[in-house]
Amino acid sequence: MAAVEIDLGKLPFDIDFHPSDHLVAAALITGDLLLYRYNADSPAQKLLEIKAHTESCRAVRFINEGRAIVTGSPDCSILATDVETGSEIVRLENAHGDAVNRIVNMTESTIASGDDEGCIKVWDTRQRSCSHTFNAHEEYISDITFASDSMKLLATSGDGSLSVCNLRSSKIQTRSEFSEEELLSVVVMKNGRKVICGTQSGTLLLYSWGFFKDCSDRFVDLSPNSIDALLKLDEDRVITGSENGLISLVGILPNKIIQPIAEHSEYPVERLAFSHDRKYLGSASHDNLLKLWDLNELLQDSEDDEKNNSTAEDSDTDGMDVDDNSPKSSKGTKKKNVNKGQDPGTSNNFFAEL
Repeated sequence: MAAVEIDLGKLPFDIDFHPSDHLVAAALITGDLLLYRYNADSPAQKLLEIKAHTESCRAVRFINEGRAIVTGSPDCSILATDVETGSEIVRLENAHGDAVNRIVNMTESTIASGDDEGCIKVWDTRQRSCSHTFNAHEEYISDITFASDSMKLLATSGDGSLSVCNLRSSKIQTRSEFSEEELLSVVVMKNGRKVICGTQSGTLLLYSWGFFKDCSDRFVDLSPNSIDALLKLDEDRVITGSENGLISLVGILPNKIIQPIAEHSEYPVERLAFSHDRKYLGSASHDNLLKLWDLNELLQDSEDDEKNNSTAEDSDTDGMDVDDNSPKSSKGTKKKNVNKGQDPGTSNNFFAEL
């Protein structure tokens, strides 16, 4: 099916949709931040093009109800930009000790960022400071998700492990055994009972909540293409973005590929995101295009296909929870997790003007 296409001109590393308006932001390899207004009936309108960073712009998120955009970069800075004017609100030059690779929203007033050294920081935009620092991994942070009910951050890393950071205790609660491959993406599903991780080999690793040391199940049907992006559709279905350019709808417990729902290009799908009203699914890839897919059309096609092949199981069985006891290899000696708690060396005026 056709999608609304936005030619970004250069490789996008991240995208994010405004929380209440028809705006989408893109972070580019050039260090540029782009902001577009989109709708179904006319070409997207570029509103802002800002040289946000001296190095590439790897992460982007709307904050403060969409009034500002934060970006992160290998230049170790985090920049806050005013959405209306495009002017710099504030820049934290040394937000991290290494390249900022990921930024995610947590609550209305908190975000989390992860860097290439495996450090995760939590920023409180209301208190205008860094509230937590977790040295959770040995390699780059590939993805972060927030479990609001338990106040825990879950992160995946290039070191092949999943970490759980407890915001109440300010400690790293646990970390999984090392997988043989990099973990690239993470979502929480099944009403908080399952954690799903995408990997470099295309295997989905399923962890049971509270039992994070080893995965309880592996789903290999998407192999051998790495799963660079995971986007939770509902408690039972996740949308995957793969190295071969395919976007697929996958069921969890029972585990099955419901249907490939779109093909962005022949290049890897770098990021997936929903528009604020869930009318559009956004995908960004190495073809320099941001594509906006009509989500209702995609899902209708998959539902029609499911009816035609209706042999699907309908039970959410926990029989998949039994550990499969397959051997796990460890990538070298694991370092002891260190938690610095509050970071006294971080400037406290980061969000002072937000």
